[in-house]
Amino acid sequence: MAIKNSQEEELRKLSIEMRYLEQTATALQQRISMVNATLTDLAYANATLEGIEQEKENAEMIVPIGGSSYVQAKLANPNKIIVGLGAGVSVEKTLVDAKTTIKERIEELEKTLQSAQTQFNQVAERINSGQKRMESLLANVRQGNA
Repeated sequence: MAIKNSQEEELRKLSIEMRYLEQTATALQQRISMVNATLTDLAYANATLEGIEQEKENAEMIVPIGGSSYVQAKLANPNKIIVGLGAGVSVEKTLVDAKTTIKERIEELEKTLQSAQTQFNQVAERINSGQKRMESLLANVRQGNA
């Protein structure tokens, strides 16, 4: 009887741990999605800067304004780029400095992404082993009730 109670107690604890791990996995998946979206945005910005680098002053361009909409504009100064720093703060940089800043952000986010994916894989492994242990405990408890 004591074995059955200890198995039931382990099942309860394992059940709580599994819920926590599933919440952690969901949070990590959301973080991975956000980092991927930001990486896509930065890759687009980097490609745009590389395109601007090839243009001359007063070159005509089509500039995206969001919602799959564009405006035609002339490039007044291809060497002055406004770069967002976060929290609504932006600073003017040279084209070279802006490209460097964007590439540094991409590198940082790639490291963050790799870390989050590693954490997710570890959590997924713990969930998998926890589920196997729960199945084993449930089978033992059911056999004890028979």
